[in-house]
Formats: sequence, C-alpha cells, structure tokens
Amino acid sequence: MTQSRIAQKLFRLITDNAVPIIFIIISAVAIPLSGFSATYLVQELLTRIGRNSFLILSLLIPIMAGMGLNFGMVLGAMAGQIGLIFISDWAIVGIHGIVLAMIIGTPISVALGLLCGNVLNRAKGQEMVTSYILGFFINGIYQLVVLYLMGGIIPITDPILVLSRGYGIRNSINLLGVRTVLDRLFPVRIDSFTLGAFHVENISIPVATYLVIAAFCFFIIWFRRTKLGQDMRALGQDMAIADSAGIPVNRTRVIAIVISTVLACYGQIIYLQNMGTLSTYSSHDQVGMFSIAALLVGGASVSRAGIGNVFLGVILFHLMFIVAPAAGKELIGEAQIGEFFRVFVSYGIIALSLVLHAWKRHNERIRARRALRIPAAGAAASKEGTQ
Repeated sequence: MTQSRIAQKLFRLITDNAVPIIFIIISAVAIPLSGFSATYLVQELLTRIGRNSFLILSLLIPIMAGMGLNFGMVLGAMAGQIGLIFISDWAIVGIHGIVLAMIIGTPISVALGLLCGNVLNRAKGQEMVTSYILGFFINGIYQLVVLYLMGGIIPITDPILVLSRGYGIRNSINLLGVRTVLDRLFPVRIDSFTLGAFHVENISIPVATYLVIAAFCFFIIWFRRTKLGQDMRALGQDMAIADSAGIPVNRTRVIAIVISTVLACYGQIIYLQNMGTLSTYSSHDQVGMFSIAALLVGGASVSRAGIGNVFLGVILFHLMFIVAPAAGKELIGEAQIGEFFRVFVSYGIIALSLVLHAWKRHNERIRARRALRIPAAGAAASKEGTQ
C-alpha cells in the first residue's frame, strides 16, 4: 500500500511538471552541443529575463480570475506600440519618452480591455479561443490605423516614419531615442565571478528593469490580498458559488482583463525599448504565443499560475531559444533546424499543456463521481441493514 501511494505521488509529480521536466532535459542536452560559453549564456538570460518577464507576469491576473490564458494580451501590445510611434514622431527621448508612451498607451489599452472583457463575458467557458480570435480582429483595426490613418487623418510630421506615398507608417521604426534607456538607467557591471564549475566575466545587469519587475511582483502579491483579488480568486475556484456569494462576476472578469491589457501595454514598451526597433506590423504578432508558452514551460496551467512559474518559464524557454539553433547546427549541420524546432516547441508546448489540463479535469470529474458514489452506497447498505 505504501509503495502504491509513493508510485501515485511520483506519477502525479511527473504529470504536474511534465513540461518543465521536458525542457530541462532538452536544455541539458542542447547546452553542451551549442558550444556557448557560460558568460554568453548568463548575459543572454539576464537580458531576456528583463525583456520578457513583465509581459508574462501580465497573464497571471486573468488566470487568477478563472479566465485561462489571455491570448488577448496582444491588444495591450498594440496599444503600447501606438504610444511608441507617437513619441518617435515627437522626438521625445530617454526615460521621459518611455513614460509618455505608457501614458498614451494606457487609455487605448483600457478601452481595448473593456471591449475584450465584455466579449469574453458573452463567451464564458471559451475565453481562450475567443480572445485569440479577437486579437486577429483588433489587429485588422490596428493595421488600418497605422497603414492608412496615420500620416493622413492622424498627423505624423516626421518624414522618416511615413511611407513615401505620404501616409502610413514604415515597416520598421528605429527606437534609437529610447533604446535600452530603462536597462541603462542604473547599470551594474560585474567583472567576474564563479558559478559552480563555470567562470563568468563582464556581466551587465539591467537593474532598473529588474526593479520594475520586482515592483510588479510585489503588486501581484498585494493585489491577491485585496477585496478585488479575493473576489477574483473566488471566481477562479467556482464562478457559480462566487455569484451566489454576491460577487459581481461579469464586472470582476472585465476588471481582470483590463488590468492584464494595460500591463501588457507596459510590458511591450519595456520589451521594445530593449530591442531598440519596432516592426510596426509584426512586433505584436507572437507576443501572446511566446509569453503563454514561456508561462506553461514554467509549470503553470490554464487554471493555476504563480510568480515562480513566470521566472522558471522565462529561463527554460529562452535558454532553449538561445541554444537550439547552435545545437541544431552542431548536431545536423543546419542552424535552421534549430529555428524550426523552437517554433515547433512553442506551439507544441501550448497544445501539450491544454491536453494535460483537459486530461486532469476529466480525472478530477471521475474522482468526484466516485467520491459521491461511496457515501451513497454506504447509506444504501445501512438502510438495508436496518430493514
């Protein structure tokens, strides 16, 4: 009996953490094959953690509210890009430009979040696929605005930003005025240190970016303890019981999506200031997909996610992104194989996580039915005994 329980616990541990385990194995194999130095890997990971963590953290609040993975976070990303286009036109540089881009993007992302939240309230139980399709719809409106309205109806004065026909924004915008301004606000450089068997030299740490991310983490911890946060957690556990307890279900769900959309706007601005270039028509395309994939790689699920899952996912997912092309080149002689592999894994890991989630829910229903049958069978037996 003891061995059976141990086996069950071990099986449950493996199934609950199947995705992180797979990625740890892939990374353990790919890192030696890539041939990258410890210094390069650590520097790349530090940069990517600062670049992507804020975006992934914005996914936690809708999951807490029981709305699953918010593919609609791309709406906030588009709002952030509009803010960056305007500050580039107005030539506002430095940290002031970043702040102004966030200020411009906030009302746009609030409006888009309200739209998304109200649409999802009419699609309860199908939030993920609905938010995914809604992202395509809003993307069409975004393309209309930046391709036809900007430079025509919406004044854009900088000729560098406008297409040669006189209206529409160019495919690529150089964010030189705000490039890495947050990362370089409080720069810290470590000359050398030893990490286990690895010696690391000349590491630059974007302290200001990490402070912003840390502040966001503390905000999430504090938010969970507020009345609104408790209402969202109640929704995530059981919407019907939350409604019976007097919690305004629809309003709370809309607030969760609005908060997530606004935070995704800020996260996209942080991401693009690190990149230094805005691809006007495509920078937002894969934001939701890669952020959700990274969160799932960290061991999160459709119904459960925490801050620890975010950082574990960023490290494992982007470590695979760093080493996969070089490992593919060394193993097969073709670096493009590594590129295909990591894109395949990005989509495959989401599919695997959704399948595991559905399988777990199915097993939970079976266990719940068995738990109901046992008391009923006992009551029937006792009734027969008394007769």
